[in-house]
Amino acid sequence: MTIKFNCPYCNALIAFDSKHRGKRARCQACQQLFFIPYKDDEKPEKFKTKETEIAEPIPGFYRAVFIESWKIFADRENVTVLVFVAAAICFKFFLARAICCMNYITFAVVWGWLLGFYLNIIRETASEIDMLPKIYLGEGIGFLWNIIKPFLVFALTLFAVLLPFFITLSLLQDKGITIKNLWQAEFGWRLLLQVLFVLGLSLFPMAILTTAVGHDITLLRLDYILLPIFRAFGPYLVIAILLVIANIMQMQTSTYLAEIPPALNAGRLVLNLAAQIIAIITMRSIGLFYKHYSCHLPW
Repeated sequence: MTIKFNCPYCNALIAFDSKHRGKRARCQACQQLFFIPYKDDEKPEKFKTKETEIAEPIPGFYRAVFIESWKIFADRENVTVLVFVAAAICFKFFLARAICCMNYITFAVVWGWLLGFYLNIIRETASEIDMLPKIYLGEGIGFLWNIIKPFLVFALTLFAVLLPFFITLSLLQDKGITIKNLWQAEFGWRLLLQVLFVLGLSLFPMAILTTAVGHDITLLRLDYILLPIFRAFGPYLVIAILLVIANIMQMQTSTYLAEIPPALNAGRLVLNLAAQIIAIITMRSIGLFYKHYSCHLPW
């Protein structure tokens, strides 16, 4: 049985299975939280955040990341989402080389959706919704925007944290230093650029948390990013390490090749799927940082 109702914020029509009655959910149109009503056309109760600021962090961050994160893969309510993620990865794996230019199309479609999926994982986890986000593709222009918007969010956030690196690199063009030869072992300006690049990337988890939950690119202020890192350095280091592992695994993934043995192609596909598991846990850990250490966030 399906319950149909309107969003209490933007009035968008929403439908949920009746088994989710009373649970917290998010409107896909305006991203606001509410509680699913118990019958059709009933006005949902708005989710109200705590008016008093939490003075201390909530314990259990490490357990939530390394133990409780695995429960989402065994939850029956997440099966549909996980199957869709696996299908998207298989689509990219098998069809990327099947047709001329298909590689670029599948890359844009699959990664656009995955980046949006990652942002929603961060938001849902930060909002204490201990489930994977529901599948929402949209239609027509909405479908295209759901692909383009996550690319823009990730690109702008990455550009913001790497801005000192890009400025310094542009000022040192006459030194012959480029992106291609940046990682040559050398002291001086090249080493400075390497440090700026690594430092910028190390700020990305907190920056994407700020962008995903705050919904405002202007919140990417240096004090807003650095203060929580210094106050909860251990948990943040765990997130940074997980993100490095996820990125390394993503870079090692490749597509189907007809000229290699089936066993090798099977191994490649397994690596693609395993990379998504680590990526989901990583994005969940970013949301958990907000949930457990929101007392350290200036915004």
